[in-house]
Amino acid sequence: MRNREAAADLVQESYARVLGEAAVREPRALLYHTTRNLLIDQHRRAALRQHEELDALPEAAHPAAPRHLQPEEALESSQGWQACVAAIDALPPRCRDAFVLHVFEELPHAQIAARMGISVSMVEKHIARGMLSCQAQLRSLREAT
Repeated sequence: MRNREAAADLVQESYARVLGEAAVREPRALLYHTTRNLLIDQHRRAALRQHEELDALPEAAHPAAPRHLQPEEALESSQGWQACVAAIDALPPRCRDAFVLHVFEELPHAQIAARMGISVSMVEKHIARGMLSCQAQLRSLREAT
């Protein structure tokens, strides 16, 4: 090995593995064998890691960022959230409360009904109205772009 620190790490790992073995007849042979295997493993890992530097590649060959990190996607997502927030804000207060409890607090319909003092059927209607409002806002946003 050309690197003293890497060699020292290899020796330390070899000794740690050999000392963990119980009742070894030939500790020196085991140490050499273990060191050889570790060195082979290290070379295999190094061969897998070989790649061209990103700066050396032409920009067209750079790997693309995941779709959700693309600027256009981030803008669309942000606009979508803003549209949904506006739709939720525009709902009547009782409808908004039921919708928020269901979507963001993840409460079941019966629990929302008990908390708000209304029927389960009314909770379902409020939630449906909120969903339709959000869908309409998102649809109009897509049509505008």
